[in-house]
Amino acid sequence: MIDASKPALSFLDEQAIRPHLRFEDLIPAMERALIDFSAGRVQQPVRSIVALPHHGGFMGLMPAVYGDIMGTKLVNFYPGNGKLGLPTHQAVIAVFRANTGEPLALMDGRLITEMRTAAVSAVATKLLAPPHTLRLAILGSGVQARAHFQALSLVRKFSDIRVWSRNSDNANTLAKEIGANAVSREEAVAGADVVVTVTSATEPILHGAWLKPGALVLAVGTVGPTRREVDSETMRGAVIVDSREAAMKESGDILLANATVYAELGEVLSGAKPVPKAEVTVFKSLGLAVEDLASAGMVLQALGISGE
Repeated sequence: MIDASKPALSFLDEQAIRPHLRFEDLIPAMERALIDFSAGRVQQPVRSIVALPHHGGFMGLMPAVYGDIMGTKLVNFYPGNGKLGLPTHQAVIAVFRANTGEPLALMDGRLITEMRTAAVSAVATKLLAPPHTLRLAILGSGVQARAHFQALSLVRKFSDIRVWSRNSDNANTLAKEIGANAVSREEAVAGADVVVTVTSATEPILHGAWLKPGALVLAVGTVGPTRREVDSETMRGAVIVDSREAAMKESGDILLANATVYAELGEVLSGAKPVPKAEVTVFKSLGLAVEDLASAGMVLQALGISGE
């Protein structure tokens, strides 16, 4: 029998979520979540991956418990969707009260994934890039390229922005949108203070020989133990990750280069580990469930939906 006294479970689509997600708020929220994660205040296993080779994609299951809420994101990654005019990432997030297990909301997860990923990169840039950072290189031209430009521009003022993409038309379109120059990969990276890789590459598209001393690399786009965006020379720098455990299972950039992880970003943010002094610093972002849950919690709080 249906209990009419219980309100119907809310489904929040992108239109309902977007007004309540701002990078200005997300960036400090991601900083807190990363510190809490590295301090052991979050229950979160490494995501489970279900490969879908016949369709060229995979499904990830990402549960976490954080404060008074818990939840799971189901995220599907289909690199070929771009050719169909569809987002490469499709996701939903189910959120529950941690104290009773009661469902609070079912939320579209695509926008949250987009924005929290770029916000985490902004946290890393704010912490690890020199204050005088001026030049930004973006390798990639999709949703994450645009989101990263927006988020990083809040923590550093870039006067020279360069874009590269395997699709030159997309690179030119993005460059016009953000006031950048569309150039070759090597030209984009040469002299750049911050280099963002946001592609679905399976082989390196960034070579360490192109990097200037002191560069910060944000390696964001590729996940999987056999996939990589950056070469082994790049990974000889100081490597910082969002999750050590996840990196040892999911990051081909780290595993194939036999790279050493210096610290989790949350450890450096909290002061448990000092900011590294290295010729090149790499932040390898894999994406954490706690980032999704913290973002979802912000939306629910703004809508008056409480986990307490």
